[in-house]
Amino acid sequence: MCAAATAAPSDKAAAAAKAATAQTRDTAPGDYVGAEICASCHDAEAKGFGSNPHSKLALEHGNTGTTCESCHGAGKAHVEGGGDVSKIFNPGKASPKQVDDTCLGCHAGAHPDFERSPHAKANVSCLGCHDIHKSEGTEHLLKASQPTLCFQCHTDEKAQFDMPFHHKVNEGLVKCSDCHDVHGTFEKSNLRSRNDSNLICTKCHAEMRGPFVYEHTPIKGEGCMGCHTPHGSQNARMLNMPNINVLCNQCHSPVAAGTVHGMNAGSSELTPCTDCHTMIHGSNMNAAFLR
Repeated sequence: MCAAATAAPSDKAAAAAKAATAQTRDTAPGDYVGAEICASCHDAEAKGFGSNPHSKLALEHGNTGTTCESCHGAGKAHVEGGGDVSKIFNPGKASPKQVDDTCLGCHAGAHPDFERSPHAKANVSCLGCHDIHKSEGTEHLLKASQPTLCFQCHTDEKAQFDMPFHHKVNEGLVKCSDCHDVHGTFEKSNLRSRNDSNLICTKCHAEMRGPFVYEHTPIKGEGCMGCHTPHGSQNARMLNMPNINVLCNQCHSPVAAGTVHGMNAGSSELTPCTDCHTMIHGSNMNAAFLR
């Protein structure tokens, strides 16, 4: 028995994908059969494809471009083989890396950081989020709209958005992609900002942006998340701590201990710090952030 006959199905799929990819790179024009031939067998995939943005691939190179075969490879051998699946690239049976390489053949300019993204490293391919042939009323051919799509994997974050104080994602006022670039960035958690994570927050909370004459150092060092939980919290203002004094004393306990403040180190006694220090994000008037 020949080795090809004894190969595992996954090996056959990988071999077919590799062969189809090589074939696409080195394909003569006559090896393409056109979308009409593909549709004669793949009717379900062809339905509604006219509104798919990928259909515009046929307009390339003076209307000599291809649609189906831009992704699946030239189809002549597949057709002449009576639909031989080993002679066409099927992304649905290919590895995540092969799928990503195929998509990035066109989309690398728009998503140059995808290969370093947590999604790529976790082997979540483009097909994990996108339905390439059709989409049920969602933009960018997504399989579901935000945040439903994101919550299919990010279940911990889904629970956070049910907290009493949260960003209005479930209500539709904010989208996950407003803060995160799911295709990868140089920042952790795929945050959109490349040089200052605070810009993610201050694009909406502009009054906290500054610059201020007197900067609150932790905001520059730890960022907004030093005090706030970004998705949702049981505490007002989405603070990390339920009591403002406990939050401030994580850094300022030596100041509070035995001074005019009348507070012991780490205590939550007496007046909240912000009753006096009202300009805690930064001040133009007072180094102690007093009004």
